Amino acid sequence: MYKRFYNLQKNPFEITPDPSFLFTTKGHNEALATLYYGVRRRKGFVVLTGEVGTGKTLLIRSLLQTLRLGDVNYAYVFNSRLGPIEFLQYIAGDFRLPISSKSKSELLLELSTFVISRFKKGLTTVLVVDEAHHLSEEVLEEIRLLTNLETAEEKLLQILLVGQPELDEKLDSVTLRQLKQRIALRSRLSPLVLEETDGYIRRRLQVAGNTTPDAVFPFETVLEIHRHSRGIPRLINTLCENALVYGYARQTVKIPPDMIEEIALDFRLNVVTTAPEAVSAETSMTVEKAAKTLLDLYASLRQAQSGRAAFRDSIGNIGATENEPYI
Repeated sequence: MYKRFYNLQKNPFEITPDPSFLFTTKGHNEALATLYYGVRRRKGFVVLTGEVGTGKTLLIRSLLQTLRLGDVNYAYVFNSRLGPIEFLQYIAGDFRLPISSKSKSELLLELSTFVISRFKKGLTTVLVVDEAHHLSEEVLEEIRLLTNLETAEEKLLQILLVGQPELDEKLDSVTLRQLKQRIALRSRLSPLVLEETDGYIRRRLQVAGNTTPDAVFPFETVLEIHRHSRGIPRLINTLCENALVYGYARQTVKIPPDMIEEIALDFRLNVVTTAPEAVSAETSMTVEKAAKTLLDLYASLRQAQSGRAAFRDSIGNIGATENEPYI
């Protein structure tokens, strides 16, 4: 309902992982390159971890969209709360293999025959497991055994495990040390820093059709978005989507910072359940004030840099020499 008001062709801040909105920070580029390299070079086991809402699924879907253009077939497991037999059945079914009334040994034989036949044709087979931190140790052991499909030089089945940091903790357990030793590549996504949050919002607005993102979300508003979202893309989307709805309802093109504050309170983004050994309210308030001060200083610095650039443009290089420019 707000698209025409903000000169948009589509909604820019949907929380569904749409690859067309991918904003590649340095960290995202490194993670995407790691995943792509792992698959193309048949490294076998690759692990991607990141906090909730940092864009893991979006990154995986962008990777699969790229791989789909080539000679790659993949099975994508998005519900990892499965038992060992259910897990193997799901994989075989996603590869469009017959699974009706198959025993475990028959399923494994079907999968190995399928993977080997594709390898002989020069084709790549990939297994992607999202939400992998929910996998049981029994299923993780089955995944390890699947990596035994290999030649003397390379793995026949490429496996991507994607999950929250709890996956790293699970893989550190003694019982899974064999699996951990088989991991060829690892990558981790982090929340966005302030400049990345600014670029993320601009990118999404521009992809959606708006050519003047600063007119909608000025930098002081971006500061509030970053503060309340803590740089987590999913929360940035929630804040910005609701800001556009609020702004349209109030017929305000320029979203003010206090509107973000209001939305954050509505979504209880200031309420974080902590562990039993939580910090005191006084300490928490001190940290919050310090963070706000740093953000304000950053904004002042950015404004000063913009003023200096404008000053240079206005006076040019009057009085400059070849060896000693005026400014």
